[in-house]
Amino acid sequence: MDELHDRVAVVTGAASGIGLALAERLAAEGMHVVLADVDPSRLDEAVRQVGRDAIAVPTDAASWESVEALAERAYEAFGAVHVLCNNAGVTRPGLAWQFTLEEWRWVLSVNLDGVFHGIKAFVPRMIEGGDAGHVVNTASVSGLLPYQGVASYAASKYGVVGLSETLALDLREFGAPVGVSVLCPGPTATDFRVHSRALHPAGPEPTATDDYAGVVRIPTSEVAEMVVAAIRANSFWVITHPAYHEPIERRCRGIVETDELVSGGLL
Repeated sequence: MDELHDRVAVVTGAASGIGLALAERLAAEGMHVVLADVDPSRLDEAVRQVGRDAIAVPTDAASWESVEALAERAYEAFGAVHVLCNNAGVTRPGLAWQFTLEEWRWVLSVNLDGVFHGIKAFVPRMIEGGDAGHVVNTASVSGLLPYQGVASYAASKYGVVGLSETLALDLREFGAPVGVSVLCPGPTATDFRVHSRALHPAGPEPTATDDYAGVVRIPTSEVAEMVVAAIRANSFWVITHPAYHEPIERRCRGIVETDELVSGGLL
């Protein structure tokens, strides 16, 4: 997708972090941007920050009705959508067998169901519009490499990777002019963990922090730049940290050769 100017983008999870950076970068390309987030107060500030003719649509990615309403509002406002960034996500740490059903379902509903809801609400409309388009699904390096202590998050992000691969194949077979990228960010300078704890249905944790145990994080603006480059080049994989290439290769060899279980390290 070469031309972004005067096209329309929708970004979920857009009130902060990678989502906000994507909205800002797409607006800088001259796109009309619809920002969606479950937190209306932060969303209003994000729209002011993005500027231009950006609009805010409070949206719960875990709710099909909410995402369908987002699509209706975006098409009502701009008449088309050309770039869809299914970016909303949450996390919850814990041992695989210790998650409550509520915790498990919450993480999966936002991270995986939310991506499917975006695809179902927007992709048929994008195909019908006939214009070149692109879908960006935010997974994680945790969707390519296992990390101890985040089973629900890893399960959801592995699911996003598989869903994205299949979506790309389906669109190719269908002959639709819509590309797909899966974003697999490593440590990034966001308050993702803090916001996840604050949004958890059981209530916020007063001692929430966002430490990465000394791992260097990259700015969200760098991630957004990589995504825009992938949209232009119609590249599928967006891996933000080259340091993960070697363990990903080892994991692939482990599947077919060595039986090694390769960890991504400590998040």
